[in-house]
Amino acid sequence: MSLIPLPRLLLAASAVALLGGCSILGSGDKNPVTLYSPAVQVKVDPAWPQGDWQLVLAKPSAARMVDSPRINVRPTPSELEIYRGASWAQPATDMIEDTLLRGFEDSGRLPGVARVAAGIRADYKLTTDVRRFESDYQGQATPTVVIELNAKLIHVSDQRVVADRTFRQQQPVGSTDVPAVAAAFERGLQQLAQDVVGWTLASGQNDRQALPR
Repeated sequence: MSLIPLPRLLLAASAVALLGGCSILGSGDKNPVTLYSPAVQVKVDPAWPQGDWQLVLAKPSAARMVDSPRINVRPTPSELEIYRGASWAQPATDMIEDTLLRGFEDSGRLPGVARVAAGIRADYKLTTDVRRFESDYQGQATPTVVIELNAKLIHVSDQRVVADRTFRQQQPVGSTDVPAVAAAFERGLQQLAQDVVGWTLASGQNDRQALPR
């Protein structure tokens, strides 16, 4: 494992390598970067309710250092660094938005779900704020992946907050190797997405049934 303090982020080389570690640039490049792209598929829970309402997903928000393609690591509580020679294929907010959208679509529980930009007529809107997306040593010899986000389900017509919850996933890595860290992020992202999808469906359906007909 090799770390780079965040102030050196802008100095990192932009060379790119495939997930398997083979450089797609010339062999003369001295600073290849391995791209990691978590493959997440949300498992459908049979207990999730079937809704008759439509949902839009707002673009997740995050602090600049969280919403980055670099893989963040916290060796001590007061330090935030990045893994040298490794990067996400897309920023954290894009990964989370794509994963949630696929989760809702694959669940088959709603007649319509899309990004806000799609312009569909929606009954509810899901907003998310990504607070943490990092590997944290927490005083241990090996890190733990921490993903934390706040989610709000909003009734579109009156902008009423139907439900508000903070979700947190911690996945022990058991190694200092970057591939193991990336795999722990994949596990954490899958569980987080499953929790958010299930909570949203249940919260939206409960509110829908409570509305006057």
